[in-house]
Amino acid sequence: MRSLFLSALVAASLAVGGCGLRPLYANGSKGAVAQVLADVDVAPIEGHSGFLVRNALRDRLQAAQGGAGAGNRLRLDVRLEDSITGFGVRADDAVTRERRTLRARYQLVDGATGEVLLDATAFSDAGIDVVGSEYATIAAESSALERLASGVADQIVARLAVYANRGGGRTSDALPPAPAGQ
Repeated sequence: MRSLFLSALVAASLAVGGCGLRPLYANGSKGAVAQVLADVDVAPIEGHSGFLVRNALRDRLQAAQGGAGAGNRLRLDVRLEDSITGFGVRADDAVTRERRTLRARYQLVDGATGEVLLDATAFSDAGIDVVGSEYATIAAESSALERLASGVADQIVARLAVYANRGGGRTSDALPPAPAGQ
């Protein structure tokens, strides 16, 4: 039975190895993804939620930039929609639960030409218990916004990394030759 299991495991590992999967952040700071992310500057975003999202994005992108600060070849423009919806209404019409949603529409823009290279959206939501204390409810809403900003920033950076991994965001003279057979 054990030899059958080992045979199946070896066959599965060979199948996965031959499927063409490769690490997104291959070659570390010298890789295509890190080089494109290092060229991204985040434009100012309106409002308190914009402040939180921009800081979260800059924290994630600065790691790709080796702590050197924002890039200048690509610009990330982000527009946010932050909403709180009450539900879970009691018999006396008091809301007992809220849903906070943060949606971001973002565009990666070439700084030299103004061409939009990537246009996408990201969103996250969180449930909030409404309690008797107004202060506690406001604190819960604020805490939820911080988590949502972090989640949206993670989605945006992941999408930028996938875009860069597929050859986007690089100048034509920096593009590597296509692998044989493709």
